[in-house]
Amino acid sequence: MQSLKKQLRHDLVLIFFAMLFPAFHPALAESDKQIQERVLKAREMLQQGNNHANHLNDLAGPDFRGVYYGYFPCKEPDCSGIKITLSLKRNNNYLLVTQPAKTSSREFYEKGKFTWNDDKRTVVLTPKDKSNTGQYRIVDDGTLIQLHPDGSALAGDQDDYTLRRADTVKSREVHIH
Repeated sequence: MQSLKKQLRHDLVLIFFAMLFPAFHPALAESDKQIQERVLKAREMLQQGNNHANHLNDLAGPDFRGVYYGYFPCKEPDCSGIKITLSLKRNNNYLLVTQPAKTSSREFYEKGKFTWNDDKRTVVLTPKDKSNTGQYRIVDDGTLIQLHPDGSALAGDQDDYTLRRADTVKSREVHIH
């Protein structure tokens, strides 16, 4: 009887761990697209009249946090453009990744804090090293346009300096690593 209980306990432990294994297996992890679809569905559910969710959004400020992609023009002759990824996180931290669009070019990372100005509808990026701040105009909750550090518009077509949030565009052709 004792050995039967021991064998049963052993079998139960094996079954338990066998059930946990697929949850942590990298081959079974969700893809970017699946995660974005799940987030989009959750956002739609929250916007369908959940008063408590609306109250939380009022406390948190505008809903423009997320990952933005863009492809900016480049002034150097051997560069056809600059790939930009800007991640605005809930705790007001950001990560800006830039990469010239040429063969074997390295990525440049900038981390820091961001703030927004509701009156001017701008996001201000302040790097950790307190170097040049960056500014973006908030067009809507899915679009940002880069500005000069003083807040004035950049010369040229504003579409050339536009970042779009990942969950608002159908494809990620804008920025591919």
